[in-house]
Amino acid sequence: MVEGGIGDRTAQALKNLAAVLQEAGSSLRNVVKVNVYLDDMTNFAAMNKVYDTFFPQEPKPCRTCVAVKGLQLRTDVEIDCTAHLEKEDRAPPTRFHIPFIGDF
Repeated sequence: MVEGGIGDRTAQALKNLAAVLQEAGSSLRNVVKVNVYLDDMTNFAAMNKVYDTFFPQEPKPCRTCVAVKGLQLRTDVEIDCTAHLEKEDRAPPTRFHIPFIGDF
C-alpha cells in the first residue's frame, strides 16, 4: 500500500496504468475511458486534483467515478482504463491455426 493520502495513491495508480499502457504500445494520451472507484466520495476533490495532472489534454477521457463499500487491499482508490494503440504501432492481426484433433 502506498503511504500518504488519497492523492499519493491516485498518483501511484495512474503511474502504474501509464507503465502498463507504455508496455502495450500506448500511453495515457490514448485513454478513452476511465473508471475510478472511491471508498468515500468526500475524497473526490483530492483524487481529481491529481487526476487532472495526468490528463491535462482536452478533451479529457470519458470518466465514471463511483463510491464503493470496499476495495481490495483496503485501499481508498482504484482506477482502470481503456485506451487505443497508436496507429503506427499497430501490428497486423495475428492469425492462428489450431488443427482439429478428436471429437468434442
